[in-house]
Amino acid sequence: MSEPQPATGSPNTVDAPADLRKRPPMPVALLLAARPRQWVKNVLVLAAPLSAAKLGHADVLRTSAIAFVAFCFAASCIYFINDVMDVESDRRHPKKRFRPIAAGWVPIPLALVSGTICGIVGLGVAAIANWTTVLVVAVYMALHIVYSMWFKHVPVLDLAMVASGFLLRAIVGGVAANLELSQWFLLTTGFGSLFMVAGKRYSEMVLMGEDAAASRKSLSEYSQTYLRFVWQAAATVTMITYSLWAFQLATTANGIVAHKSAKPWLEISVIPWVFIFLRYSMFIDSGRAGEPEDVVLKDRVIMGIGAVWLAVFATGVILVGARG
Repeated sequence: MSEPQPATGSPNTVDAPADLRKRPPMPVALLLAARPRQWVKNVLVLAAPLSAAKLGHADVLRTSAIAFVAFCFAASCIYFINDVMDVESDRRHPKKRFRPIAAGWVPIPLALVSGTICGIVGLGVAAIANWTTVLVVAVYMALHIVYSMWFKHVPVLDLAMVASGFLLRAIVGGVAANLELSQWFLLTTGFGSLFMVAGKRYSEMVLMGEDAAASRKSLSEYSQTYLRFVWQAAATVTMITYSLWAFQLATTANGIVAHKSAKPWLEISVIPWVFIFLRYSMFIDSGRAGEPEDVVLKDRVIMGIGAVWLAVFATGVILVGARG
């Protein structure tokens, strides 16, 4: 008797593995393929307005909401395209084989049409804010389409391309609201993104072992030692740049402390920030950070430390804004 075959674009439910035979209704399958759980990453669009103490302003809140929605559609566009490109390798992955396209629940032509529609809607929503926001969203989609087709198989470039997606999310929040972005903010976001991406790749290698390259070709060029070096170096740089950024927020261009009441709050915020990275690194080290959003949303300790960091940091920037 032959072994059961993975689901294909037009799956035979008799031959498909038992855990893939329960086909959801098409609207549900399409929604799952759009990966709404991944939209939590788009909260990064609020980072720039928050750090500028402008999030409470009605116009900034409006443009931030527009940028968030635009990136949700843009990201879903990329997820559809990426899953079509990776359909065969995803079927060999223990978790990714449950994605609707890999499982055969969403036909490939329908997935491509859905991705195109999401991309057009994302650009249309971005245009409500301003044309600079449209440009950032368009650059995000262009980079990730190129990534899905070619660069995902090029070592180092694949890490840079995925990390750029997080950085562009942070940039668009400031661009939509016409806010000036600090160089330390950009460095913190950029290297923090690299930390998450390298940690994800490292976890995939730990989880799948010798089969990792079958799921993601670029992993055949990496070693666990190299990826460990990358995520550890990125974590170190992120913690340093955040510290410099936090200290800078309460000072003037001449280095004079202008917001004495805010300074201790911003300095103290470095402590929970560091412990967030230390806690998350435990999941990377054990190979459990393959899905970063699951780690962040399901670990109560990270959620608790994150809430403390947010409260302390927000208090500092609010005091800066009140006295600026």
